[in-house]
Amino acid sequence: MTGYEAQIREHRLAFSRGCAWAAIVLILLGMGLDYGLYPERQVLFGEARIFFSLLILAIIGLMRTRWGEAHGMELTFTWLVLPQVMITWMIAETEGASSLYYGGLPLAIFASGLALPFTVWQNVAFSAVTFVLWIAACSAHPESFTMRGALVVNSLFLIMSASISAICTYFNERARFRLFRLRAEVAATNSQLEKTNRDLADIKGQMLQQEKMAAIGTLSAGLLHEVNNPVNFCMMAIDVGMEDPAARASPSLMECLSDAKQGMQRVHYIVGDLKKFAYRKPDSEMQPSHFLFERALSSALRLVGHEIKGVQVNRSLPDDTLVSGDEAAIVGVLINLLGNAGQACRDSGRQESVIDVVASWNGDRLGVMVRDNGRGIAPELLGRVFEPFFTTREVGKGLGLGLSISYSVIQRHGGTLRVESALGEWTRFIFDLPRAA
Repeated sequence: MTGYEAQIREHRLAFSRGCAWAAIVLILLGMGLDYGLYPERQVLFGEARIFFSLLILAIIGLMRTRWGEAHGMELTFTWLVLPQVMITWMIAETEGASSLYYGGLPLAIFASGLALPFTVWQNVAFSAVTFVLWIAACSAHPESFTMRGALVVNSLFLIMSASISAICTYFNERARFRLFRLRAEVAATNSQLEKTNRDLADIKGQMLQQEKMAAIGTLSAGLLHEVNNPVNFCMMAIDVGMEDPAARASPSLMECLSDAKQGMQRVHYIVGDLKKFAYRKPDSEMQPSHFLFERALSSALRLVGHEIKGVQVNRSLPDDTLVSGDEAAIVGVLINLLGNAGQACRDSGRQESVIDVVASWNGDRLGVMVRDNGRGIAPELLGRVFEPFFTTREVGKGLGLGLSISYSVIQRHGGTLRVESALGEWTRFIFDLPRAA
């Protein structure tokens, strides 16, 4: 009920101000009635109408203050009674119970029940005050203050008007409450739907990522089988060649054979990294293990080498980088961050593109920062970079899943992944990992 009361209070206040303006207009238009019915009292009644209009205008101004907003219902009741006081005074000044000004009293009662969002008890109180004022006005004319004629008829009409107005107020109040409850239910349903949509988007992203990993796993398995044998054969041949006396006697040949061996070793490492990255277990089966963060970083740099070609990568790591978690998943996070950094550097058009990877211990957490001097991220987009399927790349150049999945991976490791950026200057992603027990 608290939310309903707050909402209906604003509703009542707005309606009250609007109806108060309407009351001022009607009161002033009543000067035409004065001219037609009682021209000899036109000046007196005109002054009264202006006086009461100014009082209502003052109440409207008071309603716009903080105190007036807090006492809106009391002020509404007050300005509604003012026209009734004016009308009953005019009745007392004219024919009493037979005065034609009587017609304004039930009109105000109906307005309180139909136009104003009153409660039943407020409406009944207003009708009771009106009836008391009516009886007081009629008592000023003893000749008509009898239990028959206009006094009885008009009193019964007032009672009937009050009854009808109270009934209308009751059903209007019920309708308003039902409308509020319906709006609250719709808002709650919309909120639940939004949460469901976000969950579905996250699940869809994870499924797509798993399918991609399965495809990469199949490819890497084939690569490992097809490439490892010729790579091993080549490395054996290179080792044999390096033992040959003729090769030993030629420094340039030995240098070429050494370079060829390093190239074969790089192919072997890349295929091994690819297999390890693709064949990681689902989250439900993941068993935290210990691994060196510098080793995961080296694997990620090898796998993303084509995307950061021409970019200077600076590493600043502590001597001890032993952390706890899923090494393959962290390699995936680093691939996403380094790949995005490389893309940002290429898009910036800088002559010197730099990516800094800095890690340091903060208690039992290893804080990691990946910073590039690329094009940066616009402030209005910073809050959306971790949303599934949100991407600033061209169509076909990214699904917008990498950062969303990376955020979930770091969250599973008990840390947070956050982003900071200066548009046109730099972007840095920061996360932390637990120290190995």
